[in-house]
Amino acid sequence: MAKTKTSDVVYSPRFTDGAEFKIPTFKLLKQDGTLYKGAKAPDLDRDKALRMYHSMVFTRVLDERMLAAQRQGRLSFYMQCTGEEAAVIGSTAALDDRDMIMAQYREQGALAYRGFTTDEFMNQLFGNEQDYGKGRQMPVHYGSAKLNYMTISSPLATQIPQATGYAYGQKLAGEGLCTITIFGEGAASEGDFHAALNMAAVHRVPVIFLCRNNGYAISTPSVEQFAADGVAPRAFGYKMDVIRVDGNDILAVYEATREARRMAVEDNRPVLIEAMTYRLAAHSSSDDPSGYRSKDEEQKWRDQDPLLRMRAWLEKAGWWNDDEEKQLQESLRKEVLATMKVAQKRPAPPLDSLVTDVYDQVPPALAKQLEAVKSHIRKYPDTYPNSAEQAKGGA
Repeated sequence: MAKTKTSDVVYSPRFTDGAEFKIPTFKLLKQDGTLYKGAKAPDLDRDKALRMYHSMVFTRVLDERMLAAQRQGRLSFYMQCTGEEAAVIGSTAALDDRDMIMAQYREQGALAYRGFTTDEFMNQLFGNEQDYGKGRQMPVHYGSAKLNYMTISSPLATQIPQATGYAYGQKLAGEGLCTITIFGEGAASEGDFHAALNMAAVHRVPVIFLCRNNGYAISTPSVEQFAADGVAPRAFGYKMDVIRVDGNDILAVYEATREARRMAVEDNRPVLIEAMTYRLAAHSSSDDPSGYRSKDEEQKWRDQDPLLRMRAWLEKAGWWNDDEEKQLQESLRKEVLATMKVAQKRPAPPLDSLVTDVYDQVPPALAKQLEAVKSHIRKYPDTYPNSAEQAKGGA
């Protein structure tokens, strides 16, 4: 047994709530595009910086257009990344493209950065025959094996312990890769969060936990979620490295994640990053944020728009101008609208695909359920015109 140090012993009750451990916020870039005094920009070349910015603008345009489509009744549901693009894309850009991403449901920017096409986005949103998920999931539940982006799951926080497990496998494989899992501060209130961090710390696996602290878990503000100084101090309980970063500062997010990845891959040290940002949009297309936050509060954060901040930096670097901005905005809007119209007209996946892919052979119970569905469609063919032909035949 290790000897107890004299300095660690006290002879009267002494309690602490950890308030002395105040975690600072790492920042590099001001809203006007200049760096803070003493700050140094990360080593980003022009091509990579523009790739990051293009992904941010694409995500914003996609969100605007698809929310409008939902309001028009063309789409059943949508969730926007608006206001959080820097946290998502800045972290993704700092990774190796072979690293695994396990996201929550507001990280479409990560897929955009890695090359997920507009057509692929639309196929998933409309659940057509070219959707990788075969129309089985609701919109914004993307996934891409070729881009190392695990398919989104609706239940909150399930991806966090999965990331720890996947990273453990990466450690055993020894290929110098890591996993990043992205989630909101509301998910950090789930038990899965604590189980994942504890396992990662004990087994020393190459995983990065990125918490987007955007102020609200749907309508519940952060002050009603936890009494401590945010999510970051929880890392101390697991003896885990942690950093808090300005989540609207894409350069700071990039640099923090780049260093976190180095620690994870080279030293098998799990890292927690708390990115302080704000959800400018509603939680989802089913939410009305005016019921729980003020316009003044929203405006305060709109003045810190991460897109405007990075654009100002690019312009000061001589890498971007107004004409290029106008051309990019116009081309993306046309592309998103045109692709949406095509994807919306594609047929749904084959009816029989409802029961495939889970078992090698379709078990009798699922076959019976499929026949019941077909029987129902045959009974009401006018209600299911797109599936009536496939449902013909049978008892």
